[in-house]
Amino acid sequence: MQSHAAQVSDLEAIGFALAGFTFWVLADSSIKLVGQSGLPPYEMVAFLGLFMAMFLALYAVVRGQAHRLRPHRLSRQVARACLDMANNVCVVIALRHLTLTLFYILVFMAPMVIALLSALFLREGLPWKKLAAIVAGFAGVVIAVHPWSGAREGDWVGIGACMVCVACFSVNMVWSRVLTRTEPPESLAFFSGLVTAVVGFALMLTVHAEPLTARLTAGLFAMGLFCALGTLCFYIAVKHTSAANVSQYHYTQLVTGTLISYLVWHDMPGLYVLMGGSLILASGLYIALAAREVVPLTEGS
Repeated sequence: MQSHAAQVSDLEAIGFALAGFTFWVLADSSIKLVGQSGLPPYEMVAFLGLFMAMFLALYAVVRGQAHRLRPHRLSRQVARACLDMANNVCVVIALRHLTLTLFYILVFMAPMVIALLSALFLREGLPWKKLAAIVAGFAGVVIAVHPWSGAREGDWVGIGACMVCVACFSVNMVWSRVLTRTEPPESLAFFSGLVTAVVGFALMLTVHAEPLTARLTAGLFAMGLFCALGTLCFYIAVKHTSAANVSQYHYTQLVTGTLISYLVWHDMPGLYVLMGGSLILASGLYIALAAREVVPLTEGS
């Protein structure tokens, strides 16, 4: 039987997880709003990386943990940061062409792709029930996109960008499982933001940069702030409980994103999107719950 302290710890972890995923939805909403201005994607992610790295560095310094920001294996961190940057650029492009609801439905393909990649490269098990859930999830994606219909909540540019985003994110997550054996999670997030900022500003200097207004600067600041807060809340949550336990609350983003999409852009999801989203949600929750059941056995062995 768990002690009272452990129960409080689990409740705190759930609270931080919900806060983190909500902050990430607010970050995506800010990206969508700023993206409507026509700023180049590399300029947007440059400021996203800069502000995120600044907030994470400030948090680490205040807590006296600045040493945790230092990368131990630089080349591996650079490779991971490039994947993260490509993911962020594709997020910016996708959010310009998709509703928030459809964006999150497609993004939630990631747990299925991660499960497949983990089985292939990390030799993690893939029982037939999990495989059936993955197949059902991919069927949900087809239904949500409904290519046979002319009425869609986005175009093929956004859908294609979202697919690249899912691929980059999934490979990144599997690769991060290896990197976290030697690298602190704070270092991964900070260095990723730093590399994204450096590459983004280099492109602004050599290719093109749009002038910023006070309103756009505030939006870019909000992107970095919400993203950093979401990352910090996520790290605090997984510190109090397992990542598998936290991951099942990831799907609250679909509810929050749909609500913001309706309130800000007056977007209502269609029947196919709701049907496909339900399949993806059920598939992802099954994978998350299955992982939660396996984790205690592994930790106790």
